[in-house]
Amino acid sequence: MLEEYAGAIVLEVDGKEVEVVDLNVTTKTGRKLVKTMNKTGRAKGFAKGIAEYELSITVVIPLTGDIDWDAIEGAKLVIYPASAGGKRESYRDCFTLETGEKYSVDNEARRDIKMAALSKGKE
Repeated sequence: MLEEYAGAIVLEVDGKEVEVVDLNVTTKTGRKLVKTMNKTGRAKGFAKGIAEYELSITVVIPLTGDIDWDAIEGAKLVIYPASAGGKRESYRDCFTLETGEKYSVDNEARRDIKMAALSKGKE
């Protein structure tokens, strides 16, 4: 049986489509190992904590109409598959942590953005 997998994605920042070269999402679950003193000499479990979402985005730098990435606070980023039928994933209350630019002989100018989000969900 032939299966279809997620392919390219489209990224929107507050309703504006962004040309993305690369996107990496890191989720820290917030769980922590609980060490106890016992005769087995090993941990017995974990404690729940607060989840953290970090997004590393690489975008091309347009000549006009670029987003002010440094100023982003409270933004919503929506990721959805280019093909029909896929579920959209959204990151809400996003804010910029770091921005950088890179230039090379072989590629277009690019911008690297690190962001954090307060929540994640499916739409």
